[in-house]
Amino acid sequence: MRRLITLSRSDPGLPPYSIGFAGRRRRVLDLPLIAWLTVIWVLLWSTLTWANVVTGVVVAVAVCLAFPLPQVDLGLRLHPWGILRLAGYLLYDMYTSGVKVTRQIFADHPHRPAVIGVPLRCRGDLMLAATAVTVSNVPGGSVVEVRRATATLFLHVLDADRPEELEAARRSVWRLEELTVRAFGTSDEIARVSGPPPPVPVSGSGEEEA
Repeated sequence: MRRLITLSRSDPGLPPYSIGFAGRRRRVLDLPLIAWLTVIWVLLWSTLTWANVVTGVVVAVAVCLAFPLPQVDLGLRLHPWGILRLAGYLLYDMYTSGVKVTRQIFADHPHRPAVIGVPLRCRGDLMLAATAVTVSNVPGGSVVEVRRATATLFLHVLDADRPEELEAARRSVWRLEELTVRAFGTSDEIARVSGPPPPVPVSGSGEEEA
């Protein structure tokens, strides 16, 4: 008798950590992809609640069933400890950045904003997009462009009065990149973010006054 539901551990033809559904057109649910789409959904809402998590799972399953992807290795890995560290750091960074932005709003003198280029260590599309989404969820800076060819994020920052502030913004992006990769990246990508940040080119990605 043909099984309607097949787990990846009993079917070598399925991707790791996936579920296959029998039918005229076989459907495969990639559980790591479902988890990652759910994380993106929660990040887009910027609020971690059970309603957002459940809704994210439902939307992710519906999207994967309606628009099935070819069976390819997305390069997504789930590291539970890394996910916890990323979530904790995001909550802390959202709070401290929110307080900083509030102080800037009520400051006696206006701050000079700027757009800065931050080269990343990982060049994979998935980690590049994941880092951009993570950075965009922190108040005080927003990604205005992602340059895939050079793996560079262009970030709009609110405080560009001093070079130290710009360097701190870059260090924050590199820290978020490291935590994101350690939560969802491959072993090769984790090895990349373990090294020092790439040098910032003098021309081509400098600061522009907004």
